[in-house]
Amino acid sequence: MNRLDDKVALITGGARGQGAAEAELFVNAGAHVVITDVLDAEGDATAERLGAACEFLHHDVASEDQWASVVDTIIERHGRLDVLVNNAGIFRTVGLIETSLEMWQQMMDINQTGVFLGMRTAAPAMQANGSGSIINISSIAGMKSAAVAHAYSASKWAVRGMTKSAAVELAPSGVRVNSVHPGIIDTDMLQEFGQGVRDSIETRIPMGRVASAEEVGKLVLFLASDDSSYCSGHEFVIDGAMIA
Repeated sequence: MNRLDDKVALITGGARGQGAAEAELFVNAGAHVVITDVLDAEGDATAERLGAACEFLHHDVASEDQWASVVDTIIERHGRLDVLVNNAGIFRTVGLIETSLEMWQQMMDINQTGVFLGMRTAAPAMQANGSGSIINISSIAGMKSAAVAHAYSASKWAVRGMTKSAAVELAPSGVRVNSVHPGIIDTDMLQEFGQGVRDSIETRIPMGRVASAEEVGKLVLFLASDDSSYCSGHEFVIDGAMIA
């Protein structure tokens, strides 16, 4: 179950946290994994830790040229691309009035444009093989209001809509597209909340705890594998019943 034998996967933002957890699960499931990030030292260290089935490439997801270079490199080295996880993203707890145009643009560049460029660049390689799975990491902030994270919420709602549009367009060629909507995850991104805010949030989670990166990664692994062969165009929420 959930095997990725002989599949080639690209995971953005894979140097640490959720992306690194996904990469480890993918490697253990038999895939060759390419992780990308702007954090070169952490990316190299993660690839070295995961062994020969994982490699690291420097990659700014907001750069059209770097997307082309990364996908071209993967095709040159491995001949195919089967899975794309658009995992890279940033988070800021800033409300509407306090959000500067610069912060808004940075959030959209990474969280939204990065996903658009990823899907647009990877899809032709998958279409050529007649199959593929694209998993876009959104958030529960893309399912309900997030008043203290205005730009972040906007970007994650956009990812949700882009996923549905791409899923319908790419379905005839055998390419599936889904979005994953985590709640609160125990990664470096959680440090954006102060301890008091984090404690308050945890009290509102029916399961009484935050998720581990591995728990989210297992859902991503399912969507990457052929076990989810008839799943496309949908939101998969993993939040401990927080928005139920």
